[in-house]
Amino acid sequence: MSPNISCLIYDMDGLLLDTEGIYTEVTQQIVGEYGKVFDWSVKEKIIGRRSIQAAEIIVESLDLPISPQDYLDSRKDVLLEKFKDTEALPGAKEMTTHFFKLGIPQALATSSSSPMFEAKFEKHKKWFSQFAQIVRGDDPELKEGKPAPDIFLLAANRVGVDPAECLVFEDAPTGTEAALAAGMSVVVVPDPNMDHCHYKNASQIISSLKDFDPEYWGLPKFAESI
Repeated sequence: MSPNISCLIYDMDGLLLDTEGIYTEVTQQIVGEYGKVFDWSVKEKIIGRRSIQAAEIIVESLDLPISPQDYLDSRKDVLLEKFKDTEALPGAKEMTTHFFKLGIPQALATSSSSPMFEAKFEKHKKWFSQFAQIVRGDDPELKEGKPAPDIFLLAANRVGVDPAECLVFEDAPTGTEAALAAGMSVVVVPDPNMDHCHYKNASQIISSLKDFDPEYWGLPKFAESI
């Protein structure tokens, strides 16, 4: 039996917004300058992590002759420019709009830092106004990033709901682990390249937000297919 869901919490990158390709392109440009290749074996380790954690993994895994902070500094301006044109992923706007119109609280819990978030947010201000709370990766009240449960617990607390009544939508193993650690149910929309073994404890796995069935979770069904 599905739990009583009173709040929906979403990850952002790779779930609502199509940003993963941008991250991959820019990362390869940087590491390519050192004769390295940013392949899936490295990328799968960093999906969903805060920027400094991801940078540490990239620098160590590829043995780059720069510090994690140098890596972040080298990509910042390029990312900020490219993120201005970020598009929504299939079903994302339609889904959140459906629940917004029904008055069901929704929150965003993203590992993105404020500067990166603002660049992505610029094109989607009206859409993102649907979220009752937005928690970023550099929030001063956030102690640990995903896979720690902190970001989801903070989002639930700010919305004013019981974590057990929250349904999280994620694409990353770290985010999935964080949601489960927070005592929440989690629906995963994984990267097509990601082995599903990384999500063995997820409540549900779907290939796209367009495939989400609200009625399975006791939520009002979509008026029409999204």
